[in-house]
Amino acid sequence: MDANEWKREEKRLAGILSTLQVRIAELEPEAEGLRDQAADIQKRFWDEVTVNTSSDEDLEETFYTVRQQAAVLNERERRHRQLMQQWQGMNRLLQSPYFGRIDFREDGLNMLEEIYIGVSSLMDDDGLTFLIYDWRSPIAGMYYDYSPGTAAYDTPIGPVSGEMELKRQFRIQGGQLRGMFDAGVTIGDELLQEALSESADSQMKSIVATIQREQNAIIRDDASRMLIVQGAAGSGKTSAALQRAAYLLYKHRERLKADQILLFSPNPMFNSYVSTVLPELGEENLQQTTFQEYLDYSLEPELRAEDPFDQIEYVLSQTGEAGYEARMNGIRYKASPKYLEALQRYAEWLGKQGMRFRSIRLRERELISAGRMEEQFYRIDPSVTLPNRIDLLREWLLGELARHARRELLEEWVQEELNYLDKEQYAEAFEELHKDRGVFDFGEKYEQVAELVTGKRRGDEADFEFADREEELLRKRVVKDAYRPLRRSVRKLAFVDMPAVYAQLFDSGETYRDMTGSGAEELPGRWAEIGGQTKRKLAAKELYYEDATPFLYLKELVEGVRTNAEVRHVFIDEGQDYSMFQYEYVKKLFPRARMTVLGDFGQAIFTQSTDLRDEQSPLLQLYGKEETRLIRLLRSYRSTREIVAFTRTLLPDGGEIEPFERSGKQPLLVETDTGEERLARMAADLEALRGEGFDTIAVIAKTASESLEAYEALQVRGCRGLKLITKKTPAFEKGIMVIPAYLAKGVEFDAVLVYDASERVYGRESERKLFYTACTRAMHRLHLYADGEWTPFLRGADFTLYEIAR
Repeated sequence: MDANEWKREEKRLAGILSTLQVRIAELEPEAEGLRDQAADIQKRFWDEVTVNTSSDEDLEETFYTVRQQAAVLNERERRHRQLMQQWQGMNRLLQSPYFGRIDFREDGLNMLEEIYIGVSSLMDDDGLTFLIYDWRSPIAGMYYDYSPGTAAYDTPIGPVSGEMELKRQFRIQGGQLRGMFDAGVTIGDELLQEALSESADSQMKSIVATIQREQNAIIRDDASRMLIVQGAAGSGKTSAALQRAAYLLYKHRERLKADQILLFSPNPMFNSYVSTVLPELGEENLQQTTFQEYLDYSLEPELRAEDPFDQIEYVLSQTGEAGYEARMNGIRYKASPKYLEALQRYAEWLGKQGMRFRSIRLRERELISAGRMEEQFYRIDPSVTLPNRIDLLREWLLGELARHARRELLEEWVQEELNYLDKEQYAEAFEELHKDRGVFDFGEKYEQVAELVTGKRRGDEADFEFADREEELLRKRVVKDAYRPLRRSVRKLAFVDMPAVYAQLFDSGETYRDMTGSGAEELPGRWAEIGGQTKRKLAAKELYYEDATPFLYLKELVEGVRTNAEVRHVFIDEGQDYSMFQYEYVKKLFPRARMTVLGDFGQAIFTQSTDLRDEQSPLLQLYGKEETRLIRLLRSYRSTREIVAFTRTLLPDGGEIEPFERSGKQPLLVETDTGEERLARMAADLEALRGEGFDTIAVIAKTASESLEAYEALQVRGCRGLKLITKKTPAFEKGIMVIPAYLAKGVEFDAVLVYDASERVYGRESERKLFYTACTRAMHRLHLYADGEWTPFLRGADFTLYEIAR
């Protein structure tokens, strides 16, 4: 790089830093003042308001005074938030104001514009000139998509084309220019190499400077209703998705807020791992949850659903147990499109017969029987939809309860309840009867009223009239209180016995075919056993994980869909682990939302997985091919070239995965004669890797039970600072983690030690993708250990791709 050019860039950087420092100094007192004003208004809020309700005019004046004070407070708080966002953005820029520059000459204009690109925008003092462009702005998109030469970008009024005469990258740290170079087609390898060579952190980093062209296509896609990203392990899917969320919040900032974007993540620990990405880009965090949390919210307290990690533990560890084959058949079938169609036909059948209801009872008496409900339900015109008929039945039940309540007033139990009323309840009744007579001292009247109502003294004629009215009012209150929970449960549709409706599907194969119109060939093997397992689980008020979504889907078909119209975009990470059933359910839940699905079918470790790889994916039919776009990411950036070259041999179609040119040590396969030797060698290797400065090291086991075994065994052998990761671990931290492979999905580590890579642990073909997932978590080092025959998945690997230690 020419020395004069270097000095010119240093001078510009110094000017930008000076401008930032001045702006920050100007903003601080203004922001502080607004904060104090808002705090003062909050403190004195009611001092400025005179509450007067003596007349309609006074009440109206009070209302407008309160509203005016609230408006002033909201304005101060809103302005303070804006200034704080500006202040925080400028402080972010102070460390590294920009990372790229393009020189662009628009067609038809002689002016050459120097466009500097950073994580947020910065305007000159004139308010018209951009000193720095936000990386999400349309013009900045050329930095990611073009090399010097012809280039273009989109604007609201149409495309703008021209010539890119320069594309330059900067490395600025702590406000100092550390390096710069001119780049070609993609983001320069030098900058990416440096970013990837750093140690893994406890949070995902936001490296917008290194976005590649194919990732930029994901980030800026604004046309697709459904965007599917099938990406190899380490291809940057999740990072691109989070930056896509930041882009959408920037582009649609007038009508899209962070709390209208929902991310379904694979586990709670993953939420902490990605929690800093959007704040680093100046945006609020989107809503983050797991699909399991949504299931629990919808099912509890009536039923408790097994979680996917308990399901996979069963699948991986209970091989050969009684009922295992039936359970596996059930898992596969209950995630299939055939089962989805069967439930739709079953709902149609329920419109004619078979609905199950719960009787309504009060004090051990049956008020309205389930049979009577069924009779009333099927009296309704069958052309009315099932959910609307349920609504009509609900209204009928509320009417019936009202009639029952009127008949209850003179029942003996009501008189008994009157005897146990407390002072406050008598006081309320007395006050209601005398509300037009002004202020009174109830303390003087209590004994008289209580005696009259309970019949303990005679009183005069006026007393009896009062007592009758008082007793009638109190009886109504007693009955109303007794019926309140019944009415509440009716409004919540608790009279529909959905567990029984779902359970009767599994009475027998013959009844299932009758109710769903399924052919005999559609039923999986061991159907009677599957039915028995399902009904026993329901009897315990529980559901298998594979039943949870079908149960809720059927519930929506019967009772109506409970939609969320606020969420406008749904992101699903590890999307290959969702069934088409679950996608259909998510679509129903969020009818106004667009969807971005990220996944890698090479890591499809759950039995119900959906293929995302090509144009034959059933997911393309969810919104239709016309509204769906599929993007494939084949290059892996996480791991070194040596690790990628090794791990791609573990998949039948892994040859299409492209490694990034970043060198490191070859994977190490450690062979020992005994388990004791294996553990001793692993303990020594952990200490050595920590000595090399690696901050995040994972010992990856197959299951939770094997993780616990590894954790305890390594602790006995003197390994310090081990952390056992379970499905309940809330946060990802630095250090040495012992973790099941299925919980490590989506996360990266400096070094990975596969606890036991022998055939006895990874011997079944169905475990290939789990083994691949474990190995692809490694950024810089990968060690595998075995004290017996190696897993058969390694037999196809070229022996030149790894080292063997004995």
